[in-house]
Order: sequence, then C-alpha cells, then structure tokens
Amino acid sequence: MEEKIAYKLLLKQYCEQVLLDRIATTQQAMNEAQAAANNESKSSAGDKYETARAMSHMEKDMHARQLLAHQQELHALRAINVQTIYQLPTAGAFIQTTTTLFFIGAGLGKQLVNKATIIFLSPSSPLALQLAKKKVGDEIEFKGKVAILDIY
Repeated sequence: MEEKIAYKLLLKQYCEQVLLDRIATTQQAMNEAQAAANNESKSSAGDKYETARAMSHMEKDMHARQLLAHQQELHALRAINVQTIYQLPTAGAFIQTTTTLFFIGAGLGKQLVNKATIIFLSPSSPLALQLAKKKVGDEIEFKGKVAILDIY
C-alpha cells in the first residue's frame, strides 16, 4: 500500500514538473513575442509595420492563453490527493488495464516514466469520465476492449 502511494506521488511530481516546464517555455515565448512587437521599427511602409506589430501581439495573446491554461491545470493538479488508495478511477487514481497504464491528474498524454508508458489524463477528459464509472474487473473500450486489473 505504501509502495502504491509512493508511486502515485512520483507520478504527481512528474506531472507538476512537466507543467512547470510548459509554464516556463510559454512565459519565454510570450516575452519574446512582446519583445518582437516592441522592436518592430517603423518603416516607410506603415501598413507593414502595423501588421507585424499586430501579429506579434496576437502571438503574445495566444501564449498568454496557453500560460493561463497551464497555470490552471497546475493549480488543479496540486489540489489532487494521491495519499488515498481509490476503489474507483478518480482524480489521483492510477489505473492498470490489460494493455495500458493510466494516471488521472493532468492531461499530459502518453509519457515515459521509469521505463513505463503511462497515459496521463485530465480528470475532465472523456476517457477519465468513461473510466470513472468502472471498477476492477470491468472492461473499457480503449483501442479495443481492455479489462481493468487494478485501481489505486
């Protein structure tokens, strides 16, 4: 039991680090887009200058939205309890099926952690919501039918 909780703690920390890296990368891209907008010099073709500035601002706004999404996901992840052994798939649960390993915490997709391929799901993702209604022994449709072997 302690081993299972320690493993989930490791997975949560992994998620947190990936999200922190994404936040840093997005912040840097946002700063670069702002710098590009600030450095755009007036040319004799005024429209070209305005277009370049507008494009830089649009890029900065896109990065700002991504940054906010990453920050919100990190905040939600930090609120998840992995100290509990769950009977049903929920936020903070690890699910082992006949073919795939899942961790419900943050939507990072397929990741390699300690030589194991794990699919990290957002608690609100369609697959996590499908899993939420299942228990050990039940089957789910994931690239064919797979049985749930363990939940914790």
